[in-house]
Amino acid sequence: MISETIAQISTAAGQGAISIVRLSGESSIKIVNKVFKGSNLEKVKSHTVHYGNIFYNDNPIDEVLVSVFRAPRTFTTEDIVEINCHGGVFVANKILEILFIEGARSAKPGEFTERAFLNGRIDLTQAESVMDIIEAKSNLSLSLANKGLDGEIYRLIVDLRTDLLNIIAHIEVNIDYPEYDDVIELSNNIIKPQIEALIEKIQNLISKSNYGKIIKDGVKTAIIGRPNVGKSSLLNALLREDKAIVTEIKGTTRDIVEGSINLGGIILNLIDTAGIRESSDIIEKIGIEKAKQMIEEAELILFVLENNQVLTREDEALLELTEHKKRIVILNKTDLNKELIHKFKNSVQISALHKTGINDLENMIKDMFLSGEVNIIDQTYISNARHIAKLNDALNSLYDSVGAINDQLPIDFPEIDLKSAWATLGEIIGDTSTTSLLDELFAKFCLGK
Repeated sequence: MISETIAQISTAAGQGAISIVRLSGESSIKIVNKVFKGSNLEKVKSHTVHYGNIFYNDNPIDEVLVSVFRAPRTFTTEDIVEINCHGGVFVANKILEILFIEGARSAKPGEFTERAFLNGRIDLTQAESVMDIIEAKSNLSLSLANKGLDGEIYRLIVDLRTDLLNIIAHIEVNIDYPEYDDVIELSNNIIKPQIEALIEKIQNLISKSNYGKIIKDGVKTAIIGRPNVGKSSLLNALLREDKAIVTEIKGTTRDIVEGSINLGGIILNLIDTAGIRESSDIIEKIGIEKAKQMIEEAELILFVLENNQVLTREDEALLELTEHKKRIVILNKTDLNKELIHKFKNSVQISALHKTGINDLENMIKDMFLSGEVNIIDQTYISNARHIAKLNDALNSLYDSVGAINDQLPIDFPEIDLKSAWATLGEIIGDTSTTSLLDELFAKFCLGK
């Protein structure tokens, strides 16, 4: 129940300078006041910090600072208390245990943020942006998450729903007072252009959502090629560390080796795969099958060739296998004699061993995925997979609405599809959201948030 007072440790597990134990609910201040020796917390002003000690059964537990925040000017709009204690697993858990004894219950993952949503403090897109801020891995992804927290996505969706409501209202007037409008003229000359304008707006949002996903989640990148062409050396050069084992022995890499780098705001999730060739070694064959699976799943292929060799049958097969993917052909070992004279689209020459040409490769990747089109300041990008799916669902409903108009069906048929689009967009911001959706969404949050 929302009236229950919840408590949980809000800092990461492990030893540190401080830990924070957070409570939210109508009994938060009363519960902490029972075990706090210092100011009477039930009489202090909101948004104040108080020094004292946590005691239980007259036994001192820890020297603490207690922050008191009174409703409704809090994150959850409820009374909130935060206990800053010394860092350490035992101390924080001991204080939490005492709070449970005094009447609080353990908060579920994401329950503080869920209460903020349920109490109208934030909408669903802002709640999801809280987790995006926590998980941000670059300045760009942090800026994107903060725009969501500031309500940019919410306002964008509300504007779309307002446009839809205006169209629906026009139809409702016609149904109630049919003598005022010719149905065919209303459909073709008034409503259809408005729906098509909405379709264009949503199509534009979806087309640019790819940039948002790249900024938020990064680019899943598979490094492929024959054995011993320098794939592991390339991974190490990009990561600036010796992550993968490099030897002259073919088939050294038998499993997937992963790492991540930040290329000017783009996170590259690198996967060094086993060299793809015919092999009788059972373990190597498993690695090769995994490599082929990674090729299918990857958003970018870094295809490594030896610059001092002619193309082999295996190279040709890999080129054909990856021709439908975003791909950069990397001509490695430029320090050796240059025998490979084939020209490839999106190719770059490097020496993974001597780490030359790596900057050229990184610049090519940035140009390929962002193309200078991303402007976090001036535009709002949709990056959440759930939001993108709902936009596509709403778009399909609008297509159906236009189809009903083209088929000259009664005006209430396109209206059904318009109302469906309106409800679907509402699910993005939490209007008409279901209990199961909320349970699934907030369960992904960490404890104490």
